Order: sequence, then structure tokens, then C-alpha cells
Amino acid sequence: MTVAPPDGSRDRRIEIPSNLWLIHPAGRALLPLALARGISANSVSIAGLCLGGAAALAYTQWGNWALALVGLVLSMGWLIADGLDGMVARATKTASPLGRMLDGLCDHGVFALIYTSLAITIDTPEGWIIAFAAGGAHAVQSNMYEGERSRFHRRIKGVALEAPPVPTGNALVRFYDGVASSIDRIAMPFERTLGQSSDPVALGALYGARAVAPLRFMALLTANVRVWAIFVACFAGNPRIFWWFEIVALTLVAIVGLVWHRRVERAFVRTSATRPKTASRMHLS
Repeated sequence: MTVAPPDGSRDRRIEIPSNLWLIHPAGRALLPLALARGISANSVSIAGLCLGGAAALAYTQWGNWALALVGLVLSMGWLIADGLDGMVARATKTASPLGRMLDGLCDHGVFALIYTSLAITIDTPEGWIIAFAAGGAHAVQSNMYEGERSRFHRRIKGVALEAPPVPTGNALVRFYDGVASSIDRIAMPFERTLGQSSDPVALGALYGARAVAPLRFMALLTANVRVWAIFVACFAGNPRIFWWFEIVALTLVAIVGLVWHRRVERAFVRTSATRPKTASRMHLS
């Protein structure tokens, strides 16, 4: 059995195996070293960006399977750094909107570099168009998924939103947070149901049991899946396979997951409206 994060920041029910068995354990093993050396979360994010940049450079030679493998290994190193920066921020209590934005920008920056490196190797109008389309789809999918995951982790603790959050900070931070929280406006009926419950913790637990399935399905949108998909496409000799996987398959995953999660919410809202009992006695059909 894998060990749950000591800070309670992640629910292992919605994590994919590579996170549970490799990425997160590696990050936790490196955490004491980072803390002992006073390495900041933002420094870890930037180090991850450097690893991702090196992976992009390796992928410029994706026709050589050995260098494609190097690209995969470096990408895995970036994934470990991507998890470690959050661990450092929570351990040092230095989490901030700016740090969250920097983490997100580094994540998107790594994939932008890899997409660009692959597009350069193909260097056709069609290749550039598909690469840009895949990058746009990726940015939207990832931001939406991070919002869904954050929403899930908050709700299972019985914490409801009183109103959709208003992004603050500079224009870039406001835009980033605004996209990530855009679904909150649609999800407010459930938030009100959770907030008005006589036992929000129990209702949150019931919600969590039902929401695990769509959130686990949406875990296909994690960076881990894309990292492996890039390598497989390059190893197969055609990076376009990954771009179309991003544009078509992962877009469908995002749509289905969002709709599925909203259906779970609506079931609770309907039950609350028709049978106003305590959360611990609610039974969904």
C-alpha cells in the first residue's frame, strides 16, 4: 500500500499509479534535503523548468530512440520537481497566488518548449498548426482539471464556497486563477447545498465517494500521461500522434469528466431539495 501524503494535501483515491508509486515518493524523499538547504518552492519550480527545457532539447532528436528516452527521463525529473515545489511551499508555509501562478506557468512552459521542439523538427505549416492547437487544448484542459481537483479536495473536508472567488493580484495572476475557478460559478448549487447542510463533513464524505470516479477518469489529463504519450509517439516515429491525442482524446476526456462531475453534484442537489434530511441520512438513487 502506498503512503498518503503527510500534509493531507492529496486524496490518493484520485491519483494515478505513476504519482502514487514514483513521482510523489521521490518528491517526499527529496523534501528533507530541500528544506535543509533552504531551497524555496519557486526555485524548485524554476529547476523543473530547466529539466523540462533539457527534455525539449533531447526531443529535437526524437528520431534517435536513445535521445527520446533521455527526453522521457528528463521529463520525469521535471514531474518530480513539479510535485516537490508544492511540498516545499506547504512545509515552509510559503504558498501564495504568485507561487501558484509560477508553478502553473512553468508547467505550461515545459510543454510549450517540447511542443515547439517537435514542431521545429517537422517544420511544415500543418505541423505548426497542429502543435499550436494541441498547446491551446492542453492549456485549457490542464487549468480546468486543476480547478476540479482543488474543488474535490476542499469539498471532502466539508468546506463550501459562499460565493465564486474573485481573482486578485496582477493581471496575469487574475487571468490564471479566473480560468482555473471558472467552473465554480456553475457548481454553486452544490456549494450552497454543502454549506447549508447540518453536517457538511458527512455530506462531503458522501460527495467524495461519488466524485472519485469522474475525478479518477479526469486524471488522464495529468502531465504524467502526456509525458508518456509524447515518448510513445516519438518512439513510434510520428509526433503528430501525440498532438492528435491531445486535441481529440484528451479533449473528450475533459468534456466527459466535467459533465460527469456536474451530474454527481446535481444528484446531491436534487436529493437535498426533495428530502431535506441531515447529510448523514441522505441516500442517492
